[in-house]
Amino acid sequence: MNVLSIVIPAYNEEDGIAQIIDRTLAIRPLLAEVGVEDMELIVVDDGSADRTAEIAARYPEVKLVRHRVNRGYGAALKTGFNRARGNLLGFLDADGTYPPEHFAQLCAASLQGADLVIGSRMAGADSEMPLVRRVGNILFAGLISLLGNRRVSDSASGMRVIRREALPRLYPLPDGLNFTPVMTTRALHEGIDMREVPIPYRERVGRSKLSVVRDGMRFLQTIVWTVLTYNPVRILGGIGVGLGAVAALIMAVIVVMRLSGINRLGAWGMLSLFLAALCAVSGVALFALGVTFNYLVSLFHRRPVRRGLFGRPLFKKPLESHFWWMGLVALGVGGAVGVISLGLAFSGLPVERLWFYMLNAAMALLVGEELIVFWIIVQVLSELSHREAWVADDLDARPHARYTE
Repeated sequence: MNVLSIVIPAYNEEDGIAQIIDRTLAIRPLLAEVGVEDMELIVVDDGSADRTAEIAARYPEVKLVRHRVNRGYGAALKTGFNRARGNLLGFLDADGTYPPEHFAQLCAASLQGADLVIGSRMAGADSEMPLVRRVGNILFAGLISLLGNRRVSDSASGMRVIRREALPRLYPLPDGLNFTPVMTTRALHEGIDMREVPIPYRERVGRSKLSVVRDGMRFLQTIVWTVLTYNPVRILGGIGVGLGAVAALIMAVIVVMRLSGINRLGAWGMLSLFLAALCAVSGVALFALGVTFNYLVSLFHRRPVRRGLFGRPLFKKPLESHFWWMGLVALGVGGAVGVISLGLAFSGLPVERLWFYMLNAAMALLVGEELIVFWIIVQVLSELSHREAWVADDLDARPHARYTE
């Protein structure tokens, strides 16, 4: 028997709570058409100081749960999920922005096999979302799509249906308004079957509790930290590759200038050279650190190491397995250039003609040293990962011991 439990978190929503309850209770026939035999409605009053709870209590069909103090949007939803009895868990806001009449479409997608179905406000043609929030949603959806390697149009939608058995894979989730973008991020990285269904969106009843700046920064912070717990190289490696590209571009310009006969740099030239050296060393360090963290994450989650900065491996053997010879090459080049430059300096060649080579030699030596060190760390973590997998397989293969008294 398919039962949909709809949770409505409500905090000081006396102006709109009755209307959304009436609309939600009226969708039972629509749900029956798609195979949902029963529905329960749970209103979680999150410490309201107005008549929200009083109004919701007038409905005998509504299960009212109250928080003594305001604990947050996500906390209210988690309380509702804990009290729900349905195999399908849905939720929407109490402000009238989301259409409960579209729960039938979301449930139909869920019954077809989707673990998480999102009502996408950005994919729907009829939307009254304010411009600032629309731009913010586009940016956050784009960021999550980039980091998760799969396109999502509305990462923060507050109308969703979740199969109960998929919920543990989405936890832990935050207590605040960043509940939904973190859920989307975790769903992508957990490999959960997630689908989007277009829905209309209306301007809310009453005053919005969302702070564009404060909550926007919280969204960004939690999205990044969530991705770091799954695929650190996606972020750290991306930054490292970007810094390496900047360093390569600056050095290419300087080499062209040198070949053109320019052997003196002004203040801006010196600044560019300094940035190039800093970006090169930092880029390699961040990329290697991201790869290393991926091995640590795989050990923690007990799953294969995620490979590929761009969503898929670029090489047959992972790039980190080549760190040893790349490091040796960098050390060899840096050492050779440094020794030759020092020899020329002691032989009387003016230092102003040698400092550029000495700087590049030092940079190559630092990069080579980093690559060798991270290769050693990765080898150790890889061995631990294989050992963990071997122990798990060995335990699974053993016959279960039987004990008698």
